[in-house]
Amino acid sequence: MSTKTSQPPVAGDTTVDHAADIAAIKQIIGNVETAYNTNDPELMTADFTANAAVVNAVGALMTGRDALLEANRRGLSGFLKDEYVRYEVTDITFLRPDVAFAHKVARATTADGELIDIDHAMIALYVLVKEHGRWWTAARQNTLIPKTE
Repeated sequence: MSTKTSQPPVAGDTTVDHAADIAAIKQIIGNVETAYNTNDPELMTADFTANAAVVNAVGALMTGRDALLEANRRGLSGFLKDEYVRYEVTDITFLRPDVAFAHKVARATTADGELIDIDHAMIALYVLVKEHGRWWTAARQNTLIPKTE
C-alpha cells in the first residue's frame, strides 16, 4: 500500500461552450417558478425524467415522474395554492458535457411579486442530464434554510 497522497480531481467540463446549456437550464428552473406561481402541475413536472427523484422541503422522497406529477397536483391545488416564489439560480457546474448540477435559492413573494422573505428561505440542488440535445432534471433536493434570529 502506497503512503503517497493524491489530491482529488476538480470536477468540471470545459471542453465545450456551455452558454446555450446554461440558458436551457435556467429556463427549466424558470419553468418551475412559473408553474409554482400559476398553480400549473404539468409545467412543474414537464422537464423531469421518467425516473426522476425529488426530495421536497420537508424531506419526503418522490420517485418517478408520475408520482411527482401527482404530488405537484396535490400541492399546487392545496397548501401551495396561494403561495408565490422568486427563484435565483446561483450556480451551474458541468460535470461532463451532458451532466450538470445547479443550485437555486428561493424567497417567498406576494402575488404581485413583492418579496416577503428578507433572506433566502430555501435552497435546491438540481441534477440535470442532456439527452438527444435537450436538458432534463433527473433529481432535485430541496432544503429549507433556517431563519436567522
